[in-house]
Amino acid sequence: MPASPITNCRVLSIAVPVVISNVTVPLLGLVDTAVVGQIGQAAPIGAVGVGAVILSSLYWIFGFLRMGTTGLVAQAHGRGDAVETAAGLLRALLLALVAGGGLWIGQQALFDLAFRLAPASAEVESLARTYLSIRIWGAPATIGLYGLIGWLIALERTRAVLMIQIVMNALNVVLDLAFVLGLGWGIKGVATASLISEILGAGLGLWFARAAFLPAACALGRLFDRAELGRLVRVNTDIMIRSVLLQASFTTFLFISAGRGDVALAANQVLLQFLQITSFALDGFAFAAESLVGQAVGAGSVARLRRAGWLNGLWSFGFAVLLGVVFALLGPQIINLMARAEEVRALAKHYLPWMMVMPLASFGSYILDGIFIGATQTRAMRNAMIVSVAVYVAALFLMVPLWGNHGLWAALMVLNLLRALSLGALYPRLEARIV
Repeated sequence: MPASPITNCRVLSIAVPVVISNVTVPLLGLVDTAVVGQIGQAAPIGAVGVGAVILSSLYWIFGFLRMGTTGLVAQAHGRGDAVETAAGLLRALLLALVAGGGLWIGQQALFDLAFRLAPASAEVESLARTYLSIRIWGAPATIGLYGLIGWLIALERTRAVLMIQIVMNALNVVLDLAFVLGLGWGIKGVATASLISEILGAGLGLWFARAAFLPAACALGRLFDRAELGRLVRVNTDIMIRSVLLQASFTTFLFISAGRGDVALAANQVLLQFLQITSFALDGFAFAAESLVGQAVGAGSVARLRRAGWLNGLWSFGFAVLLGVVFALLGPQIINLMARAEEVRALAKHYLPWMMVMPLASFGSYILDGIFIGATQTRAMRNAMIVSVAVYVAALFLMVPLWGNHGLWAALMVLNLLRALSLGALYPRLEARIV
């Protein structure tokens, strides 16, 4: 049976649900904060914020599972290997169970370490520990959802991903209102609402992925295949190293911002939300590239690989231009909505031109990341990131003393451009591996 052609409509059918799904992600924390804020005390709000940051940091370590699963499963699907397509999901879920169990066992030590690194008042810490002690039981479900979402993206089923996010967020809102405002459970109610939402979200993901369990008997025989396990470990290790370096780059950006004073830190934090908006849009096409490129690699088709990269690249470029125009026209109004202090507003608007050009400087790195993840050429991604971060650090040392905050943003732009240029330079090798 011939493979379906890669068209603009196919690209958009994958990307658009991801973009909408990404927009819903911050709503979970927003709702938790808004509901607990109705209690009328400061400590519960702080506890929810601290607890959510600790958990998201722990879970972020396993974020590689989403990307690694997408690339490996898309390739299996592209070569028509239904058994390996199922086995790829089962391995991800098994890893999630092991990781979640590890977090259960080590929760006390992990929470102690977190509060040593980020100390809070006795009241906030006590409430945050209550929050964490409840939500941590959802660890296998939350980590497992990374694998489930990766599997669904690999099979182009991004509408299911959107449905999972909508159901989780809607359920969380209803349960927050019922447990906190209705039953008066306070911080326990917020945590319980999130826990139930995460578990049922994972359950819905399993339902959408139920086709993978039909060939489960055959897949179990390949679950511990040495070659496939080796690929899984290699791919996910490379992605984890790459992600840690990228996160460290943004953390360094914030640390340097903090050293420039409270107003500069606040202004840069506001402007970073523009980058968050950019990632919401461009990630959709990166995810589409992961799926379509992975299938092309599995089928051994360079032509389909090029077609997938070209179409996703064009759409990503178009969205980057659109974002730049929107930021130029509406940027001041967006800043006014996010900041009330006039000095913060003024400084953020002064550096707003960087946001107008940042999407164009960044879109190439998003798409090439998607291409390399789909092709599971993760070692090249890792090495390109190492080089890019090394140059970024050098740029910080050179540019910040010369140009201040402009130098800081210039260095971040250098990082994004180098990520694209370094992966672009390695792209011919990627095609050569398929021939």
